[in-house]
Amino acid sequence: IIGNRSFGEDRENVAEKGLAFMKGMESAGILSSGKHFPGHGDTETDSHHALPLITSDSTSFSETELPPFRTLIHRGVEGIMTAHLDVPSLDSVTGMPTSLSPRVVRDLLIDSLGFEGLVFTDALTMAGAADPVPPGTREVAALNAGNDVLLFPSDPALVLDSIEAALLRGTLDTSRIDEACA
Repeated sequence: IIGNRSFGEDRENVAEKGLAFMKGMESAGILSSGKHFPGHGDTETDSHHALPLITSDSTSFSETELPPFRTLIHRGVEGIMTAHLDVPSLDSVTGMPTSLSPRVVRDLLIDSLGFEGLVFTDALTMAGAADPVPPGTREVAALNAGNDVLLFPSDPALVLDSIEAALLRGTLDTSRIDEACA
């Protein structure tokens, strides 16, 4: 589905072009961001319309989809955008969008790959996130997963109330908000 929006199918070529694009943006004073983590290439479903299922095993994912991200992270990319994908080999919770998954965002991207920059969600109004998870809940889940910037929240007033309620209930920790803001 990514098709002509991608740098290709060869991981080395994708990493090389991604790195060149990153350097070009940064040389112009623009924050660079790699997307769509953990890799959106192996599906025919558009996450604007539904939650894509990617059935690749974790070894295939590690060898095909992650190398360009590893390259960008190693070279200092400033941001990563998470994708709304269902990847059972990365998170066994059925129908869990990777953008809302602590196993994908926190464990894989931040802890395992060592990413230290800003983590952005893709638009939270896209069906890939909106259909499986209700408004307010998805934004709190995105923060808990390790995302720092929530793009296109479903209903900003509801989302702020949901975040405040989660903080009061203790299902979202203030340190997570501090970390996202820092």
